[in-house]
Amino acid sequence: GIGIPEEDQEKIFRRFYRTAGARAQGESGAGLGLAIARSIVEAHGGRIQVESAVGQGSLFSISLPFSSQSPQP
Repeated sequence: GIGIPEEDQEKIFRRFYRTAGARAQGESGAGLGLAIARSIVEAHGGRIQVESAVGQGSLFSISLPFSSQSPQP
């Protein structure tokens, strides 16, 4: 991608938020994907993060807690 300005990096996880760059380029999308991803990750006790630089792209990291217990049917 085009990278995300530092001031927008926390905002991109809000529902319906789209960066000015994405809107200006006419990219489609509702701004829900990252909000949904964060909700799912946090529901499982995890965390989602972004590292990004404009013109260089973005790296998203997800961490989830480890459990040695088997799921119960």
